[in-house]
Amino acid sequence: GSFVDVVMASAITKRASQREKDTAEDPSSSKQSKDKMFDPEATLFRGSHTTRGLLEPNTGPVVWEHSSGRRPRAGSLYSSPLNHSNVVFYVGLALVTVVALATRLYMISQPEHVAWDETHFGKHASWYIQGKFFFDVHPPLGKLMIAIGGVLTGYNGSFEFKEPGQKYEDHPYIGMRVMCALLGALVVPLAYLTVWELVQSTTAAILTGAIIICETGTLILSQYILLDPLLLFFVMAATFCTARFRNCKDEPFDLEWWYWLLLSGLFLACAFSVKWVGLFVIALVGLSTVKDLWDMLGDFGNKMMTLVYHFLARAVFLILWPVIIYLAIFQFHFLVLSYSGNGDGFFSSEFQSTLFGNELNEMQVPEHVGYGAVITLKNRRPGGGLLHSHSHLYPEEFGEFQQQQVTAYTHKDDNNKWIVRRIANQSNTSDSPHTETDLVTHGDWVVLEHLSTQRNLHSHSQKAPMTPTHLQVTCYGEQGHGDTNDYWMVELEGGRQGDAIKTVASVLKFRHVNTGCYLHSHGTQLPKWGWEQLEITCNPRAHDRNNLWNVEGNINDKLPMVSFEFYKPNFISKFIEAHIVMAESNNNMKPKEGEITSRPWHWPLDWQGQLFSGGDYRVYLLGNPIIFWGCDLLLLVFLAIVVTKLILDQRGFSYPRIAGSVNRFVEGGCWLVVGWALHYLPFYLMGRVLYFHHYFPALMFCCMLGAIVSEFCLRLVTHLLGPSIRGFFYHSALVLLVSIVIGSFVVFKPLAYGMTGPRADDPKSSIPPAVPCRAQSG
Repeated sequence: GSFVDVVMASAITKRASQREKDTAEDPSSSKQSKDKMFDPEATLFRGSHTTRGLLEPNTGPVVWEHSSGRRPRAGSLYSSPLNHSNVVFYVGLALVTVVALATRLYMISQPEHVAWDETHFGKHASWYIQGKFFFDVHPPLGKLMIAIGGVLTGYNGSFEFKEPGQKYEDHPYIGMRVMCALLGALVVPLAYLTVWELVQSTTAAILTGAIIICETGTLILSQYILLDPLLLFFVMAATFCTARFRNCKDEPFDLEWWYWLLLSGLFLACAFSVKWVGLFVIALVGLSTVKDLWDMLGDFGNKMMTLVYHFLARAVFLILWPVIIYLAIFQFHFLVLSYSGNGDGFFSSEFQSTLFGNELNEMQVPEHVGYGAVITLKNRRPGGGLLHSHSHLYPEEFGEFQQQQVTAYTHKDDNNKWIVRRIANQSNTSDSPHTETDLVTHGDWVVLEHLSTQRNLHSHSQKAPMTPTHLQVTCYGEQGHGDTNDYWMVELEGGRQGDAIKTVASVLKFRHVNTGCYLHSHGTQLPKWGWEQLEITCNPRAHDRNNLWNVEGNINDKLPMVSFEFYKPNFISKFIEAHIVMAESNNNMKPKEGEITSRPWHWPLDWQGQLFSGGDYRVYLLGNPIIFWGCDLLLLVFLAIVVTKLILDQRGFSYPRIAGSVNRFVEGGCWLVVGWALHYLPFYLMGRVLYFHHYFPALMFCCMLGAIVSEFCLRLVTHLLGPSIRGFFYHSALVLLVSIVIGSFVVFKPLAYGMTGPRADDPKSSIPPAVPCRAQSG
């Protein structure tokens, strides 16, 4: 059957199995266990609660009686009858699913323009539909799924997604938003099921669903053409499947055990295939797997071959199986994007030769580079651009004499073209007469004249604008005439004097004759005055991989042509290069001028948000403060409970009446804390630009933890009350908690569903203007 059918059937089996275990532990309570975990009048204290305490030193076996003479099941706190009804469990699951879908699909068509990063991922979906190659720092699965959602709803990939605020008009964009919203909504039932697997509490699961439904930031991310709802879905699916698999440990190697192990590996691969931060949930599952294997190793009842089988099963389905899926997704990615597009320039010349429509594909080019040829030069670093210039000059602060900018540009245009000129009377040429078919060789001195502006590639003693340890590179002269600072020596890697330079195949350096520095490109972006293109410098260090270049384009009618077929790489080579370029570009992502970014310490505090849509329909990505701050507080409460438990255990105190509930709560909570930490703390180590939405996978774990801590504390307090009011107090407090969560959503939902009308600073606004703060001295 479907995934949902299997989940529901498994839950029924699990709940029935739990009741059978309860009956086996205490046959006398089998009748009551159908509706409640134990007699709700059971006291928390040993003997009479008026004479004995909750905690006692562990001095020997514990024997205690209920005041009525019946012995309740040991190791449990008060538990609501709601937790032991299959009807309530499935009604709760259905309810949170329906409400999640309703809140995510409500006003899904608004705003009717491109919002925030829709300009990127909508554009990528369009290029998938058109089959045009592009480059992105993220793996392809999420964008492929968005494209599929567009195709299934009639979108043909014709919309440009130029910039935020662009009107969609008659283009069918809603299908792609619905695709994201559906997966974003399914995060809620997955969290519900995960919490139940961890603590077997329907009330904690319902509270989890309510918290995530009412979390406005999660809602906003789910309503737009973004990768975030897809990532959240796969992270939560992998988390749930792993939790379900761990609960199948009593019946290893049966069909259900294999099923959940296989699904765990599938969703791990999918999470990593949407964004590389999916690695964090892989780490969570990996740590859980190591712990399980370690526990089995310490169980002397397990044979060594049984341990080997457990290890091999997990290695195949949690390592090999996800790797195969990941490779298959990239193979499909390359097959779909088979035509040349605007991402060609990020990749090597060899890679580009595999793309239909690219000038290097099925093209006849001169094998060697000759004088007078029009060439393009490609930097060999991962994601390196093409040597580029344009008529714009460097600002006055970067040189006494303003000269023409030289940059690296990853897109192809005529400003990337250079003419290779011979230097008259250069000292290293032979006395033999030159011909039009003379080849450029290792050690030659050349001038590179920019085809469009007729100025020469030039360097001098002026410092580079962004890298002051390097020298500036410019274009200088008129009509191809300049000075000796235009002279560059061609150095072929591993070459000898007289070795000819080949198209694509030769790896080159260009040494400036007068200063001895080398033509260099790196990932540093120029400011807006340089059109945010990559800086080109002259590097004094000879041994730097970013000094390497190759001739990519070569136009010369005087030389014989050869086919480019020889240079085409295989799938593995393309896969490796794609990942090197993705990693390099990801690490070099820096904030653009005037861009609002954030730091990891901002995120749990809900310090600042991100504008999704401006103008007349304003949407602002900000988490629900009540939920954010409440979950932060409950995280600290959980840590305090764990520390208290460790101290009590170390001092030899026992708490037999609540030991089972406490241990289950602490084990499940610790799993969620580790999940939160793995999805949050690594961002402190990242040098790339960061945004608020990076926190939301970690937030899901924090929300689940907040729900189980709230429910546990509620049960603990309820157990301290008299038997006659426990049920009323517990359910009243639960209703109050849910009401607070829903009330906070009502207050902050305009952030998600859009704000219209005059702004607060508009004189027509009904909101009084803010009183400016005065700075105080001292």
